Amino acid sequence: MRETLRTAWPYLSRYRRGLAAGFGALLVKDLTGAAVPLVLREGVDGLTRGFSLSGVMWFSAALLALAAVKGLFQYWMRVILIGISRDVEYDIRNDLFRNLIRLDASFYSRFRTGDIMARATNDMNAVRMMLGPGMMYWAETALTFLLALTVMLAVDWRLTIIALAPAPFVSLTVMYFGRRIHDRFEQIQQKFSDISSRVQENIAGVRVIRAYAQESAELAKFESLNREYIAQNIRLVKISGVFMPLLHSLIGLTFLALLWGGGLRLMQGQLTIGTFLMFSAYLTMLIWPMIAMGWVVNLVQRGRASLKRINELLREPRGIAAPADPAVLSAPPRGEIEFRNVSVRFPTGTALDSVSLRIAPGETVAIVGHTGSGKTTLARLVPRLLDPSAGEVLLDGIDLRRYDPEQVRRHIGMVPQETFLFSMTLAENIAFGSESATREEVLRAAEIAGLAPDLSAMPDGVDTMVGERGITLSGGQRQRLAIARAISNRRCIP
Repeated sequence: MRETLRTAWPYLSRYRRGLAAGFGALLVKDLTGAAVPLVLREGVDGLTRGFSLSGVMWFSAALLALAAVKGLFQYWMRVILIGISRDVEYDIRNDLFRNLIRLDASFYSRFRTGDIMARATNDMNAVRMMLGPGMMYWAETALTFLLALTVMLAVDWRLTIIALAPAPFVSLTVMYFGRRIHDRFEQIQQKFSDISSRVQENIAGVRVIRAYAQESAELAKFESLNREYIAQNIRLVKISGVFMPLLHSLIGLTFLALLWGGGLRLMQGQLTIGTFLMFSAYLTMLIWPMIAMGWVVNLVQRGRASLKRINELLREPRGIAAPADPAVLSAPPRGEIEFRNVSVRFPTGTALDSVSLRIAPGETVAIVGHTGSGKTTLARLVPRLLDPSAGEVLLDGIDLRRYDPEQVRRHIGMVPQETFLFSMTLAENIAFGSESATREEVLRAAEIAGLAPDLSAMPDGVDTMVGERGITLSGGQRQRLAIARAISNRRCIP
């Protein structure tokens, strides 16, 4: 729970005034609700002493006024507190995305895309439910219970103890099932991540699946994952299925205790009818906290499990970060690149071993070698998508690690081996990364890259929608579009 509070409080603290207003409305609403049974007692006892039209009118007006005030403040309570949970969801999602786009390749080799998507969507929704309805109803149930219990003890402490004798068993039940719900839901969320990853991989690799006639095999794998997901959900339903009826049964015992204890005292003349009805009303008020606590425990335990999963991504350190005091890179840089005894080692083996190379400004260099010789790894070192395990990579005589990596990348044009295109127009894909590229410059870049003949055959020319990951284009067209993008950005180190 402490970890949950440590993660959530920095976001909640931004809305201190809103939280104060929301919980203030909650306090007024609960105080008003707690006054209703007191008015009920006075009204009923007054009527038993003698009927009075003015008394009935006063009694009715008081109940109506209390109901109106309670309804008004309940509305503001919900609007404010649930609205804040939406704001916190917005803030956490922004921070999560901000961190994700700055993490290096080592992170994405450990976390699958589907898993990340599940945490950013399904888990985020569970966190919002915990911080919104969960937090609101937890405070409401606690305050309602406290107010009702205080009045009941003040009026007749013996009858209160009799009526609430089953309450400790309710608390033990909530604690016991709460832990198991938390564990089950954490397993369900992990399995949901597995399903999301499988769907994402199959959609992205649909051409490969068809080319190798693996549709049936992939369907069988998905069905197996889906069965496991359903089985884990059923296990959670079984726990909840025992939890809620058991909770209702224990709550029913409180009414039996009140009927027995209150009925005896009423017959003995130690209790008025109004007081008995007041106790019944307060006990009814206590039933909602007892029932709601089961639902709140569900929300909180699910939210805690999800926030823990989101926290793993939020606290993931940036592998390649800017130094505290970055060196100043001239604009534009001269473009001299030097590798000094550079080695790159991965867990699977060594990609580069003591490589030294100098590339003069404006010089064109071709790196050739067999598959797996480290050509791509060498290229990734220049924009600092990867840091060497040993040695140095220098730009204009200064180690790249002394620069802000974002500053370096603004001057480097790169066409990756695996072309990635966004689901937008050809023109927008070509201009991606360039804030000032004009339409003429985009067309010129397409012409230089050899894409112009293909544009004339497309329905909307350069304004044709590419489709997700460029699925509507051939492999050659995607590669030429990536080259056009690098040309359009006019980087001084291509």
